[in-house]
Parts: sequence; structure tokens; C-alpha cells
Amino acid sequence: MDIAVILSFLFFMSIFAGVGLASVRVKKDTTDDYLVAGRGMSPPLAALSAVSTWNSGYMFIGFIGFTYTLGYPVAFLALMSTLGQFVAWMWLYKFIQNEGKDRGVRSLSSLVAEKAGAPEAKLAGVLSVLFLSIYAAAQLTSGGKALFVMMGWPEVVGILIGFVLVVAYCYAGGIRASIWTDAAQSCVMIVGSTILCWISIQEVGGFSGLKEGLNQQDPALTNFLPPGLMFGLTLWIAAFFLGGLSVAGQPQVVSRVMTLGDDKDRKEAMIWFFVWQTPFIILMLIIGLASRVLFTESDFDAELGLPMMAMETMPAIGVGMILASIFAATMSTADSQVLACTAAITDDIKPEWNQDHKTTKQVTIAVAAFATLISVGGLYVPGGDSVFQLVVFAVYGLGGVFVPLLIIRWAGYKPDTTHSVSMMVAAFSGVFIWTLLGYDGADGVFPSVPGMGAAFATHFTLNYIRSPKVAPLGRFNLPKKSQYGAVAAAILIPFGAAETIYFVGAPESTEGAGGVGNYSISGEISYEILGNSTEYVGDGETLMIDLNTNNIEWATDNRNVVGVQVTLTYSEDETSSGAGCAAPGASQPDPDTITGTITHDEYNVTESGQNQGQGSSSHTLNVEWFNSTLFFTGNATNMSESEIKNELDSMGAGLGLYFLEINVEAESNDGIGCSHTDNGEEVEYLVEVMLLDYKITPA
Repeated sequence: MDIAVILSFLFFMSIFAGVGLASVRVKKDTTDDYLVAGRGMSPPLAALSAVSTWNSGYMFIGFIGFTYTLGYPVAFLALMSTLGQFVAWMWLYKFIQNEGKDRGVRSLSSLVAEKAGAPEAKLAGVLSVLFLSIYAAAQLTSGGKALFVMMGWPEVVGILIGFVLVVAYCYAGGIRASIWTDAAQSCVMIVGSTILCWISIQEVGGFSGLKEGLNQQDPALTNFLPPGLMFGLTLWIAAFFLGGLSVAGQPQVVSRVMTLGDDKDRKEAMIWFFVWQTPFIILMLIIGLASRVLFTESDFDAELGLPMMAMETMPAIGVGMILASIFAATMSTADSQVLACTAAITDDIKPEWNQDHKTTKQVTIAVAAFATLISVGGLYVPGGDSVFQLVVFAVYGLGGVFVPLLIIRWAGYKPDTTHSVSMMVAAFSGVFIWTLLGYDGADGVFPSVPGMGAAFATHFTLNYIRSPKVAPLGRFNLPKKSQYGAVAAAILIPFGAAETIYFVGAPESTEGAGGVGNYSISGEISYEILGNSTEYVGDGETLMIDLNTNNIEWATDNRNVVGVQVTLTYSEDETSSGAGCAAPGASQPDPDTITGTITHDEYNVTESGQNQGQGSSSHTLNVEWFNSTLFFTGNATNMSESEIKNELDSMGAGLGLYFLEINVEAESNDGIGCSHTDNGEEVEYLVEVMLLDYKITPA
């Protein structure tokens, strides 16, 4: 570990902490100031905070991983998401700001109900806590991954450090401290990202070298049309627009809008937001593409592209700055999400707590602990530590629940409790079922479409059944029957044109997107020594040995540890004395039992062996946590590339601490006139971790 990296990291983290602490001097010890900063925040500060909060670890980790996987087609995500965000800032945020100020509410869940604490507000609050806790968990996981790559610390350590910082942020200054810190982080993020982007372009040989490097890996990476889409191009792109629009359904971002004083502040904040957000997205896109060229190992974790690039290309001070930016941004976003959960709980789920400042802070700690449990638990579930997947589920879950209700309320429609609850249940069900079916991957459609689609379908159906005389879009009229043809043409012609272009121009290869199909798997298994020594173990004793993968001088960069093998070697040192030992077999030693147990997290195995007189004996212990059958078969049928990777890649599960226990039970039965002595055995242990290097190619 480079001490200069640590010092640089601590320097920038101290700056962020200092900014947050400075906010404490101007805070008011009230719940309103704690949650919405008294609705008097400066527009530039609120905007920069919104940039940092919206991007967070998702942009540094998840978006980089998605870009690494898809290549050029990610430009659609960037463009359409930006357009969706623009629509949200122009219309929905204006409605949110006015409603929040006029009604004096502090949570998004209160805004989608006629009054705070109503049944629909309580349900919205519960769903907010669920999705935001998952979202916050993704931030903690991002911080853990960054510290793992750059410091070599286990991911769980980074997650726990993040928990402590989140609680400290929230407890000290509430949303004001969060906004001030976010603004400082946004400045460091854009500076650090600009430097890293420039360096990465030089490393790959300029933009021409970038394109050439991507082409060499897979031509599909440089085609703006992604291969192998399950539902066509139109829905794939539309999902990204709705994803950007979903920013209006993110309580942690909406809370920034609620801190603004009036509509003039909102417009100013919007300009600041896009001035900072747009170049940041472009920088991340280029860095993600460059990481694909620089890191070509088949088992490379795509979400580690940015921190690995910083480690490989930047001086120590730059590495520390990038690490601090990632870690601080994730923590600050997590604390924003925790505070948004707190507002939902205290204003809607338990409104009797909304003026109890002490209880509000206690709720904050409880929510942070819940998010931490989700993050730690995800480390032990295949794919559970994917930042991108966690964020996709949370963002589109929140967007599906809140955005349709906000839109119809903005249009002037006043849904009652039954109507609102039905729309939220439909949206949640759409997102959950779609994700459960596995249609939310790179080759599918993000769950914003089924989530919002289910909500709007429910709205129009209930409106037709329960109140047909009320316009479903409030102050806006539906097209007349004579206009149906023109409306249909306006929808179908662009749809048909887009799908035709896709049918003609989409690449045939599925390697870039990793779509469902048939793949061949090749590679090799190698071993790295984790520990090797000889120890004397007394009769009835158990020797405890701690080992850590951090102590390995890795022969390669391949750290996909998928198993551990222990070899225990031992002989017999039993002695005998006495005249009776001359009798046939009297001096023959009794076999001893040597038992070994190897434990790593939830993986463990125990095996026993016995020495056999003269000479040495041995036995082995083996533990594996990958699909060895799939690897050795070498063929995968009707699977996606991501599914195969989940079966073959440990996702860092093999790194960290190992515990070896060696027990000896010596046997020394005396015979007539022949005394036997056996106090234990010398046992040599060899502990090796199993490294899997694999390559996946379309069959």
C-alpha cells in the first residue's frame, strides 16, 4: 500500500469533512432545517449537490461498468437520460417546489397524497424506505469496491467505514451539511475526472487508438446500435428517457429542490445542474470506453474500471484524489438517501414524530444500519454486489412509484386513496416482476417501462371505471376520435423507422452485450500459495492459523479466487522401549488421526487422515465456490454472458481471511513389556488458493 496514496486520500477527505463541519455553524437545531435546510439554500450549492447526489458511486462504478460492457451504445443512455432530466427540471420540479412550499411538506411521499400521513402517503413512505435503502446500499458497496481496489482492504471494511461516515454526516448537520459537502465533492469530481480522462486517452493512443482498440475486441462495441436486443430498439431507448425522468421520483434529489426558495432559484439551479452534469457524463463515458481497451482480462470486474485506471495511470496524489472523490461522493449520496428515508418515516409513516428532533436522528441511524445490512448481505449473494443492478432496481422502482402520480397531479388530476395506492402497487409489481424475470439486463429493457407503464395503465383503467366523466389528464384533453389516426401515425411511423434501422444496421455479434445465446468457455486454473510451514501439534491440541490473501505477492493480475486447497503432510514419530518390543509387531506404532479444517467466510470443509507407520502420509481439503461443471464442460447453452460470469466469477468472494485448524489425536497403546510414547506429530501444511482465468466466446 502506497503511503502517498493514503495521505492524499486523507487530505481530500479532510477537506470534505471540514466543509461539512463548517455548515454546522449556520444550522438551526430544528427538524425543518435538518431535512430541508429551512428552504433557503443557494441555487448553485443545491445544483452542485444534486449533481453529486444523482451521480454518486453509480457514475464512478456502475455507469463505468455498463459502458465497459456495451461500448458506444451507452451514448443512448447518456443522451436520453439527460433529456428526461431536462423535462423533470422544467415541469415536474416546478410543481414539486410549489407544492412543497405551499403545503409545508418535506418528503416526496407527502407530495403524492392530499395530506401528509394519509394511507397513500404511508405506502409511498414504506416504498421510499425500501428502494432508498437499496440505493444507499449500492453507494456503500461502491465505496467498499473503491477501497478494495485502491487500498487492498476487504469490501466489508469499506462498507462499515461508510456507515460510520454516513451517520456522522447526518447527525452533525443534516441536509445542510450534505449539500455543502456535495458541492465541494462536485468540484473535485469534475477536476479529477477531467485529469483521468485526459490521461486515459493518452494511454490508449488518442481517440483513434480508442476506437481501434475497441474494434479489435469486438466490432459491436463501436456500433451505436447494440446487438441482440430482446424487445427492439425503441423500448430500449425509451427506457433511458424514462430513467432520466425518474430523477423526479428520487427523494434524495427532490429534497435539494425543496431547499430552494422560489421558482427563480429553481431556474438558476437547473442551469448550474446541466452545466456540470453534461460534461461529467461525457468524461465518464470516455473513461469507461478506455477502461475496456486497457483491461482485457476475461474475468475483469467491469465496475472496477475507473479505480483500476487511476491506480495504473495516475501519480499517488491523483489516486488519492480519485479515491476520495469516489468514496466521499458515495457516502454523501448515501446520507442524502438516508435523510430522505428519515423524512418519509417521520412525516408519513409515523407523523407523530415529525417535530421530535431527537427521534428524527435516531430514525436516521436505524435507516443507515438497515442499508448497511443490505450492502454486506449483497457480498454473499451472486451478483448482489453489482452497483449497476442495485441502482437500476432502486431508481426505476422509485421512478415507477412516484413519477406517474406526480405527472397526473401536475396535470390537475386529483386521485383518491384507492386510485393512488393502486397505481403504486401496479408500478412496484411491474418493476419487481420484470427484474425477477431477468429482462432488465443490457439486452433487455430497464424496468422504467413496465413500472411506469403499469402505473399509467392502472390510472386510465380506474378513471374509466370509477369516474368516466373526469378527464384522465386533468386540464389536458385527450385526442378526439377524428385525431386517432394522426396520433397513431405519429407514434407508429418513428417506431417503425427505428426498428427498421435496427433490423438492417444492428451488429450480429452478441459478445459486446452478452445476450442470451450459446457460448464456449475456455481457460485454466492456477494456484497461488497462501501459506506453507511445518508445525508441531501436540496430542489433543488444535493449532489455529490465520491467513490473508492481502499477503500474497500475486504472480498475475488475475485475482478471481474460486477455491482453496489444503495439503497436510505428516509422518509417525512414536517411540517404543522395553524387552517386549522384540516380539513381532509389538513395536508397530498405532496410527494417529490428523484432522484439518479450512474456513473462509461461509465456506468450510473438514477432512481427517491417518499416518501409516514409516514414511510420510498426507490428505487434502478442497473447497470451491464456482460452477466447476460449467467450466469443465466448456459449453453454455441458452445463457447470457452475465449469467455465465456469475457462475464462474467469485466477485471478490475468495479474497480476505482464511482460518486453518489442525488437530492431532495420537494413539500409543502399550504392549506387554513394550512401552509406547507419542506426544503429537509434526504436520506440514500447504494452503493454496485456486485462481480461475476464463474466456467466454460466442459458440
